[in-house]
Amino acid sequence: MAYNTTIFAQMIKIISRLEFQSIVNKHNGDFRSRKLKTWDQFIHLLFAQLSGRNSLRETLTSFTSVQQKLYHLGSRIVKRSTLSDANNKRSYLIYKDLFFSLLQRAQRIAPKYKLKLNRKLYFLDASVIDLSLKLFPWARFRKTKSAVRLHTLLAADGLLPEFIAITDGKTHESRMAQYMNIPSGSYVAMDRGFHDFTLYNFFKNNNIRFITRAKSNARYEVVEQRDTGQNRCVLKDETILFTGYATHKKYPFPLRLIHYYDEKQSKTLTILTNDFENDAQTIADIYKSRWEIEIFFRTIKQNLKIKRFFGTSSNAVFTQIWIAMIAYLLVSLHKFLQKSRMTVQQIIRLIQVNLLERKPLVDIFQEPKFKPPERVLTNQTTLFRF
Repeated sequence: MAYNTTIFAQMIKIISRLEFQSIVNKHNGDFRSRKLKTWDQFIHLLFAQLSGRNSLRETLTSFTSVQQKLYHLGSRIVKRSTLSDANNKRSYLIYKDLFFSLLQRAQRIAPKYKLKLNRKLYFLDASVIDLSLKLFPWARFRKTKSAVRLHTLLAADGLLPEFIAITDGKTHESRMAQYMNIPSGSYVAMDRGFHDFTLYNFFKNNNIRFITRAKSNARYEVVEQRDTGQNRCVLKDETILFTGYATHKKYPFPLRLIHYYDEKQSKTLTILTNDFENDAQTIADIYKSRWEIEIFFRTIKQNLKIKRFFGTSSNAVFTQIWIAMIAYLLVSLHKFLQKSRMTVQQIIRLIQVNLLERKPLVDIFQEPKFKPPERVLTNQTTLFRF
């Protein structure tokens, strides 16, 4: 029988220790550090993410209980106070750089998205992570609470987060969108929270086609009624110009407004776009595929630890979020390599109960099949004597 290291060890084998140490040296991560190296901090926090631990105390208790399985990780048991201090002081930029280094490898093997388009497709959105105002006063969002906002540009190919920015809750998503490195000549599907004419100008100047929902109170005039063809779901297809003084001044160019009836949800979608080439059905399909980024946020919030934090400083919060993103990327990378059909959420749940098992990693990425126990049938009645 072949010997296998733990599932955890096989997953992190894809991370080059030489490259990791190069990033650490760039940010002076191990400067004057005697008891806890950056690799030890990373292994402990990644273990917490993949095993579903809820606190530093729980992480270290679990880690200590399986010491005999940890020698192949290149890490050692540390004290809770030492790890907490590292989370507060050691720069989160180390893990940000590691994330984008792994992202480049994942992009090269990511499978193509199911929609066949002539441009690369991205989903743009942001999600608010609520925090306690008493514990996180540096992230004050409203009068009674704090929050951080996770701005994300998700590539449709492989559903990989190609841009992530973590800001306080007050930073609006449309403001961050212009700082994202969206490739020229691509599609961007986004929610109506990004309704901003300065942003629309940015897309136009960079040859980016956007698809979003129109606001119900928008003032416009119809310039042209376009042919809807035989598609009964396309109620209207119009070319419009915004007529409000300020809006027309900010964006004086024509846009396309499509009224589309979604039969699955039994509701009408009013879709706004600067794409005048594709048919209305294709544009509606692109907008409906935006739901992928909602699934992404739900997956990381339900299965990774980004809602309950192990430290209260901004550095500790950002460190934990970036390591959660690394965990998501590691699972995605192995999913691509194993050509698994399971979702990332399904795989994470299997990893949580098999993280320190010694078995081939490929077993995790194969959909488990339940085999009922064999029933032994006999023609003779068994009699019991009392």
